[in-house]
Amino acid sequence: MAIKDNTLIFGHSPDADDAFMFYAMEKKFVEISGYKIDHYMADIETLNVLAEQGKLPVTAVSAARYPDVSHQYRIMSCGSSIGRNYGPMVVSCNPILESELKGKRVAVPGKYTTSWLLFQIFGPEECEPLFVDFDDVGLAVKEGRADVGILLHEGQILYNKLGFHGIMNLGEKWHEATAMPIPLGVDLVSRQIGEHLAQRIADASLASIKYAITHEDEALNYALGFGRGVDPEDGKKFVRMYVNKDTVDMGEVGRAALEKLYGMAVERGVYSKRPALDILQAK
Repeated sequence: MAIKDNTLIFGHSPDADDAFMFYAMEKKFVEISGYKIDHYMADIETLNVLAEQGKLPVTAVSAARYPDVSHQYRIMSCGSSIGRNYGPMVVSCNPILESELKGKRVAVPGKYTTSWLLFQIFGPEECEPLFVDFDDVGLAVKEGRADVGILLHEGQILYNKLGFHGIMNLGEKWHEATAMPIPLGVDLVSRQIGEHLAQRIADASLASIKYAITHEDEALNYALGFGRGVDPEDGKKFVRMYVNKDTVDMGEVGRAALEKLYGMAVERGVYSKRPALDILQAK
């Protein structure tokens, strides 16, 4: 991979939690000497698709996408979105039971998202996916294009305020089955840029996350500008849910959770085999 004009492009979603993590880089409190850092923002499914092309030196992807791109990228030990007993929410306009999901059309925020993988693991097999942009899931349900939808980001904690009924919390289902944290997203670094630069990127990413945590008020003030109009208190709650000790370092617990996720996907017949995990430890 050629690095043009000494510019490193970091791909991440335009969400409050990602903005919080990269605040220090954006404001140049954390830099990588000799390189300029640019940010490419796109919804997570767009990043999932781009990762297969290997065009970005650094990118966030859904944890479910890693097996498809592991030949091109390594996982960084920092920057992961890991929930503990919470995660994507399956919702409907009218109250229905989890046992009534069979045969329903499900609005899904992307074919390669971890939310869809989790639904395939814990939901009924006889459901029809309707793949839409993540910010179109709720609309698809309200318009009747889908019977139920899987909400990500702030939607998973605001679904009641948005007029939906919760059917199944995929994070809770995961926790009940595994007693582990749920790995939803990971940050990747390209194998093509060399070990030395990859390590510098991982270290800078970790420094940026730590800066935000220790300067929470200013980082939150910046991050809430990416909150899609949600109430500031709800935005803060969301950021604190997904920027936590696991984001600083997934550790052995995070690694085990990824292994478990891929193992369950194989058992369910979604994957043919588990990928070999290659995790670059940030320092």
